[in-house]
Amino acid sequence: MNETLLEFITPFMRHDKDNGSPEVQIAILSYEVTLLQKHLAEHSKDVDAKRSLLKKVARRRKFLKYLKTTNLERYNIISKKLKIKV
Repeated sequence: MNETLLEFITPFMRHDKDNGSPEVQIAILSYEVTLLQKHLAEHSKDVDAKRSLLKKVARRRKFLKYLKTTNLERYNIISKKLKIKV
């Protein structure tokens, strides 16, 4: 992992080597979504990037739905920290 991604996901990690919990997966996908949004702002006709963005947003939505059903408190915390509209 690169350093900026590691800094981005550190607040959501349950332990120092955590990369599989739903919170970390949502944070990683949110980071990738922001990178793709910046790319698409400059390259609006990049169809592959648009498709990748939609796939990542859908995957993040599935993780959020899972987290909402299993632990509503953690869901609310991560959606506020990442400023995800719910």
